[in-house]
Amino acid sequence: MSSQTNNNPISISSLRKYKKENKKFTCLTSYDATFTSVMNKCGVDVILVGDSLGMVIQGHDSTLPVTMDDLIYHLQSVSRSNTTSHIMADMPFMSYATDDLGLENAKKLMQNGAHSIKIEGGEWISNMAQILSDRGIPVCAHMGLTPQAINRIGGYFVQGRNTHEHEKFLNEALELEKAGAAMLLLECVPTSLSELITNELKIPVIGIGAGNATDGQIMVIHDLLGISCLDNPPKFVKDFLSETDSIEAAINKYIHDVKSGVFPAEEHSFS
Repeated sequence: MSSQTNNNPISISSLRKYKKENKKFTCLTSYDATFTSVMNKCGVDVILVGDSLGMVIQGHDSTLPVTMDDLIYHLQSVSRSNTTSHIMADMPFMSYATDDLGLENAKKLMQNGAHSIKIEGGEWISNMAQILSDRGIPVCAHMGLTPQAINRIGGYFVQGRNTHEHEKFLNEALELEKAGAAMLLLECVPTSLSELITNELKIPVIGIGAGNATDGQIMVIHDLLGISCLDNPPKFVKDFLSETDSIEAAINKYIHDVKSGVFPAEEHSFS
């Protein structure tokens, strides 16, 4: 269950406190009111209204077609039902291509129920992180495998496997923290790299395919329930429903396993 003791949504300061106290926290994606209600009941700390909806809801082969209107529609659905979780919303592809565009779109997400927004990239998004942070918008910076850059990356590959890249990743993460990022999300990076970054940063670090050293973990809800739209789900995915007898029980097991350090195991991580 969540560490939250009242009906107010979990705040950034709560997540920072969890990190300081070495308490793991949980994150899941949600795109509608019903799943959000179940996640609240179970005690999920952070709900991400992610552009992953482009693949798991809309049937696209990437997140690139997702628009601001799409994101806002699902964000509103989640926000209406949410009572206790921190709601993070993705900034879709090219929605923060310029400073003015990013500020306007982040404003829309915050006005429609987000408590923080997530943007993908390394050091180059530092200016955007600072602009938004200075104006009261908490930012989660997403590093490692960044799906919006899939055409540049060339595929869904593990990032930062070469140890000589670790210093570059760390420096970029520190630069984002300095610029005002409130959280960092690491996707598909070796455990050794995520541990290095988590230990060096003061802000909470969330992982997906990044080992169990991060402060929090995130999964796409469909992956957790074993209904991935992919023919070959990523290594870091685990079907929790197959070990339980209901959706609620599956989410509760995920929460228990994350907070106790059981998940992700070595089999779900990269070296």
